[in-house]
This record gives sequence, C-alpha cells and structure tokens, in this order.
Amino acid sequence: MKILVTGGAGFIGSHLVDALMERGHEVKVVDDLSAGSLENIKRWLDNERFEFIKGDLREPSVCSEAVKGVEAVFHLAANPEVRIGAQSPELLYETNVLLTYNILEAMKRENVEYLIFTSSSTVYGDAKIIPTPEDYAPLEPISVYGGVKLAAEALISGYAHTFDIKSLVFRLANIIGERSNHGVIYDFINKLKANPGELEILGDGTQRKSYLHVSDTVEAMLYLFERFKEEGKIFDVYNLGSEDWITVKEIAETVSKGMGLNPKFRFTGGVDGGRGWKGDVKFMRLSIEKAKAKGWKPRMNSYQAVERTVKELLG
Repeated sequence: MKILVTGGAGFIGSHLVDALMERGHEVKVVDDLSAGSLENIKRWLDNERFEFIKGDLREPSVCSEAVKGVEAVFHLAANPEVRIGAQSPELLYETNVLLTYNILEAMKRENVEYLIFTSSSTVYGDAKIIPTPEDYAPLEPISVYGGVKLAAEALISGYAHTFDIKSLVFRLANIIGERSNHGVIYDFINKLKANPGELEILGDGTQRKSYLHVSDTVEAMLYLFERFKEEGKIFDVYNLGSEDWITVKEIAETVSKGMGLNPKFRFTGGVDGGRGWKGDVKFMRLSIEKAKAKGWKPRMNSYQAVERTVKELLG
C-alpha cells in the first residue's frame, strides 16, 4: 500500500514507519518536527519508497499535498503532552481537533479509503470499571487532552459514516520505549542525571497505570488494521495496553536501579487525592479482550516494558 503517516518523525510514528518500510509499503511522512526528529527516520530518507514532507497540518494546503495518492492515513500527529491542557487548551485543540478536521477534509477530497487514528485512554476519565472496555460509558474526560482526543474520535466517526472513510481508532495506554522524549520514565532519568541523590515524584506515588512497549503497540496497530480491512467495517475502536499495571513509585524504583542509584524519594503530594497534576487519571488499566479475541496480545507486561525502556533510554 501507499501510506501516509502524520507525525511520522515522532516517537510512535517513527517506529510505525520502520515497520511499514520493513514490510515493503510505500510510505510518506508529514511532520513539522516540533516534537519529532529527522534523526528518528534518517535511515529511510534516501529510500525510493519513502517521502518526507516538512509541514504544519494546521495548514489545509499541507494536508492536501500530504494525502495525494495514498490509500491509507495513519494519523499520529498531535501534541502528546497531557499536562499542557491546563496551560494551553488552544494548542491542544489546534494540534488534535483542527488538525484532524483538516486531514479528514483532505481525505474526503482525495477519496482516501482508510484512516487509522491514535487516541488515548484519557477519553475514559476516572473510569468506574477497571479494566475498562471499549463500550464503557459515559466517556467523561477529566483533562483537556482527553477532551480533544474524544472530540477527534467523534469527528472521525461522523466523517466515517457520512463520507465512507473507513476509520479505525486505537485508544492507547501509556506507550513507552526507545525514542520517547516525554513521560514519567524520561522525566525520572533526567531528574536523576541532574540530582542523583534525590528524586522528585509528582503526586503521592500510588498512581497505578498500564504501560505498553512501542514495539507491541506498532505490531498491534498493523495486525488489527489487517483484520479491520478483512471485516469491511466502516468504524471500529480498540484499546491497546497491557494486562497488568504498575505504580509511579515502582517505576521510580526501576529507574533508580537501572541507573545504579539509591536516591531519596520526595513526593509532591499532588492534587485531588494524590494525582500528579490536575487532570491526571490516577488509576488506568484498559481491557484488551477485544484485541485478544482477534489474535493479538502484548509480548511484554508493564513491568517488562518499563525495564526495557529504562535500558533503551539510558543507551
């Protein structure tokens, strides 16, 4: 297939590009490099099956150029930082909702058949059922980030049913691994490099969440996209995560051990009952029964994914 990956120079996007190129597809990447890096995709830059466009998808003309001639769009371009919501809702709106609208409009004009979108576990908010299934309701995000992801999902569903753009949505747990440049493990490593004797931990340390390694994530996306094509559905949603979860304190211990350090932990106490920040979902574990029923399951659990990521980020 000829495939466009928006945000393809970013963390998850670049791993997806690697997998698509290794499988023999023609791949086009559009990225403004605000969060991504050409370093992540440099091995493909001279390949005849690969094309890179530096551009901001908030500009409709960039979207039009990017989708020309492709059969499927893997839409990963977005601001990945949950915490930015309190400071800059406008940026989250532009880089998630407006950007998705521009992509959908361009796809409609060019008759692109498939859209695959990376959403987030944050659309569930503080779910009362854990593990949380895809049909959980009502969806009540507690962060602006979760809100814009849900808005983008709803827009995609509307376009899918109205304009026959076959759309597949993945609600991701915390995705970690090589090339990640934000998130708790990345933050802890940088804090400990700056001060090996003490580690500040946002919240009370009991926040417990599911983590999925990026290699498992990409494998799931490609495997379930194949099933989606076979089934001929117009719209579908899958959770992607691991079947266990791990606390922030346990992550801090794993990072410290990986760096050969024994720092004093200093908990900030957090907000709203020990959350790391306003809008932080304190407990998150997704049900992946639907994906498992289709034949996918992660190779690594949360603990293994965290241990491997620490090694990868420390080099």
